[in-house]
Amino acid sequence: MSAPASRPLLFLDVDGTLIPFGTSIAAQPGRPHGHTQGAVLPADAHPLLHKVDPEHGRRLKALPCDLVWATTWMSDANDVLAPLLGLPTLPVVDWPDSDEVGVLHWKTRGLVEWAQGHPFIWVDDEISHADGQWVSTHHHSPALLHRVDPRRGLTEHDFTVIESWLTRAR
Repeated sequence: MSAPASRPLLFLDVDGTLIPFGTSIAAQPGRPHGHTQGAVLPADAHPLLHKVDPEHGRRLKALPCDLVWATTWMSDANDVLAPLLGLPTLPVVDWPDSDEVGVLHWKTRGLVEWAQGHPFIWVDDEISHADGQWVSTHHHSPALLHRVDPRRGLTEHDFTVIESWLTRAR
């Protein structure tokens, strides 16, 4: 009997992905977007945290993949965002110090290395065509690099694309 296949990874960015940069009519200062339980954020919290949609946590947890923070927030994502989203503590990609500048996103090589040949999805607002080409050449398992509109963050369309890819990847 063969070992069970591991689940795909979902590398999750924060700024522009879970925290949209555009304006939100429904958002209220000091309160997460869509939040109805009355929890107020600390005064020194990130100025855009009120735009985090707690419903995204439920949607992310329901996906048949393993979530991994892929953000400059590092472990702060677990301390600040995971509770807002109702997520458990997630693994965090540890970024090496690099001054590398070029057409390739600075996260790309690190994510491929972190995935260690496992199928993965990378959800970010800064992914380019160059990143997709590099991943397809250097990563020999399925990968979806999904660019999110930073003005809107994750939307229903984004979840549909991710869910569809995960269904096909199984």
